[in-house]
Amino acid sequence: MNKKELISSIHNVIENRSKKEIVKILHNTYPVDLKEAFEEMKPQEVFNFISLMPLKNSSELFGYLDEQMQLTILDFMDRTMIKELFEKMPSDERADLFNIMSETLQDRILPILTKAEQEDIIKLSSYEENVIGSIMTSNYATLKANMNALESISYLRKIAGDIESIYETFVINENRELVGSVSLKSLIMAEPDSLIEDFMRKNPISLKASDPVEFCVKVIQDYDLLIAPVVDENNILVGIITYDDVIDVAIEEAEEDFQKMSGTSVEVSKHGNTGVLTSIKDAAISTLYKKRIYWLVILVFGNIFSSAGIAYFEDTISAYIALVFFLPLLIGSGGNAGSQSATLTVRALATGDINLKDWAGMLGKELMIATLLGLTMAFAVSFVGIFRGGYEIALVVSLSMIFIVMFGSIVGMSLPFLLSKFKLDPASASSPLITSITDAVGVLIFFSIATSILDIPA
Repeated sequence: MNKKELISSIHNVIENRSKKEIVKILHNTYPVDLKEAFEEMKPQEVFNFISLMPLKNSSELFGYLDEQMQLTILDFMDRTMIKELFEKMPSDERADLFNIMSETLQDRILPILTKAEQEDIIKLSSYEENVIGSIMTSNYATLKANMNALESISYLRKIAGDIESIYETFVINENRELVGSVSLKSLIMAEPDSLIEDFMRKNPISLKASDPVEFCVKVIQDYDLLIAPVVDENNILVGIITYDDVIDVAIEEAEEDFQKMSGTSVEVSKHGNTGVLTSIKDAAISTLYKKRIYWLVILVFGNIFSSAGIAYFEDTISAYIALVFFLPLLIGSGGNAGSQSATLTVRALATGDINLKDWAGMLGKELMIATLLGLTMAFAVSFVGIFRGGYEIALVVSLSMIFIVMFGSIVGMSLPFLLSKFKLDPASASSPLITSITDAVGVLIFFSIATSILDIPA
């Protein structure tokens, strides 16, 4: 059914309080489709529908809702409903929700939870926001090396409904240190009386809870993992990361890098409403304003240097007014080349494809590529130069194109390396910043070459 029909069915369920109809909707509709339908409904209506659902389904669907909708619906719930909901929610989603609550709401909810749930929320919430510990889940199963395959399968069958995944189970010793891993496939294929220690994978790839979240994307991608164990500094197993968590991280990092490259990023607050802009349609005007005004104001003053350069070469411009025609073309090409280089470099640094020690090699390669690009673009624009001002103008424009494209490319490639060197986010080498630098220097390059070739007094 389409969204309009789904919303109509939900309204009918709410009105008739038909649990049979709810089951039918749940069986025939994906949670993400329900979430999209909820976005066009009032929070009270969403709560009324969720409150009629079986607890297992309601806790799963609740996790699909955006954070603001979750907080609003919590206001409609009584203590019993909140307690039951938090019991069924995955531990990482529960901690994320707790982190965005106001202190008043946190104080209201924490006392009604079990001691184990309180400790779990506090532990997961204690990790800094951009480390792996902040996105891991504590809903996982463990096995002991002296268990056999038959009792391991029986144990996993009993707890499968309460844990994140059983595709890979991790083996710990009496001190909870990670010693191995066992896939569900290997458990099924093993002889019933085979001991785990005889067929487990020893020393599995693991992540540290204190590692940055970007690191888990690279590890899970490089080793083609569905699940990765998370350990502390003493190799004690503290959680797991699943591939769907990694996809969320990768998407968020890409969005954040894109926004920084476009000069529209803001600091992410664990309890506030600022952060990566995920929906321009729903974002408040004030949020969009704050995201964009910072770089624009800085770049206004940066562009003063371009204006100063033009003013300095006023005599050159007066003598050859045709030069003005080519100025936007030349500095625009330099800015575009720089933005291309920066985008490629930022992405390569983020994925670990290159690091700081690769700068010299990348510089040589970028110089060759930029020279080829500059020569190609110079050849193309030379015909326009001949048409607009003759062969001398064509020579000025062609040489300027080569040097401006080379400069823009080198700046775009090098600036992310420089920021990484000083422990800053290379994505902050935003396209507007590179464009402004290239504009200012491009003006100087263009009019300096023109003054020299056309023999105009500076």
